[in-house]
Order: sequence, then C-alpha cells, then structure tokens
Amino acid sequence: MIGLYSPGTSIVHRAPTLLKLFLLSLCVVLIGTSPDPWVIGGAAVVVLLLFVVARVPVQAAAAQVAPILLILLVAVPIQGLLSGWLIAALMAGRLLVAVALAALFTMTTTVTAVLEAFQTLLRPFRRFIDADRVGLLVALTIRCIPLVADIVREVLEARTARGTQGSLLSIAVPVVVRSLYAADALGEALIARGLDD
Repeated sequence: MIGLYSPGTSIVHRAPTLLKLFLLSLCVVLIGTSPDPWVIGGAAVVVLLLFVVARVPVQAAAAQVAPILLILLVAVPIQGLLSGWLIAALMAGRLLVAVALAALFTMTTTVTAVLEAFQTLLRPFRRFIDADRVGLLVALTIRCIPLVADIVREVLEARTARGTQGSLLSIAVPVVVRSLYAADALGEALIARGLDD
C-alpha cells in the first residue's frame, strides 16, 4: 500500500476503514459465488461509479488493474476452450471486479487507517494478543520496506559513482550492515519511548 494512496475528501475516502473492508469482503464473496452475469456486470458498474466518486486518477487506477489483464490474456482463452466462453467471461469479470475493488480500497485508505482497523479487529482477543503491540509490529514492518529499498538504492548509486562492478556479495554486505545500523537506531528509539519489554 506504500505510495499507492491517492489523497481526497470523497465519501469513499472518509468511509470507516472497517466498513470498507467488510463491504470489500462481502462484494468479493457475492461475485465469487454468483453464476449470474448480471450480478457481476452490476458490480462492475458500481465499482466504476465508486472510482468516479473517489476521483482517483485514471492513470493510477489503470496501473493497479493492468497486471491482472496480462494474466487474463492467457487464462481466458484456456478457460474458454476447456469450459466454455461464458464461464471464461464470468471468471474474467470476477477477477477484474475483485482487483478493482482492492485497488480502490488501497488508493482511498491510508496505511495508518488500515493499522488502526487491524488493531480494532484484534482487541476482542486482547486476552491472548496485545493488539497495540501487533499493530506496532505491522507498522514497523511496513515502514522498513521503503527504508531497506532506499538503502539498496544508495548502495547501488555509490557503487556506480565509484565505477565498480563487483559481485552480489559486494552489494549484500553493505546493505546488511547499513540495515543493521538502521535497526539498531530504531531499537534505541523504541527503548527511549518505553517499548523495550
């Protein structure tokens, strides 16, 4: 979800995260179990309207849905030859609607909102799980992905600037060392905030 959020003030953006997750799950189940092409077609129209209401940039939305089209280029003809073209069309429609809904959720919901919803879902199990600690763990994991990506990019840029073309080991060692330094600094910051137990 990092970098995919498209800021906005639409009703889709402002809707509670848990409600969006519930409706996303419900819609995927409905289109996944319905054999009626009209249901899937109606769902596709609703998803398109939601994209319009959310005012998500067309190019960004298309970039999220495009990868599934490559899969469908192969899967639909095979499914059509093996099971019939109606079943192939239904499969394609289901996948497109499900991916588009997931993309809409991702583009209209911040990572922070998803983490808060995740913690809320875990709170009924607080006797067994510390929801806040799990939420912090997920947040740190999400934050560390771009951090490590930046470290790799910097190491590659430094290597290019020196004009060296070393082995994979010459990239891995500085990346691991710098990642360990970053993890150490993160650990010290958590200890300073009383999260060392």
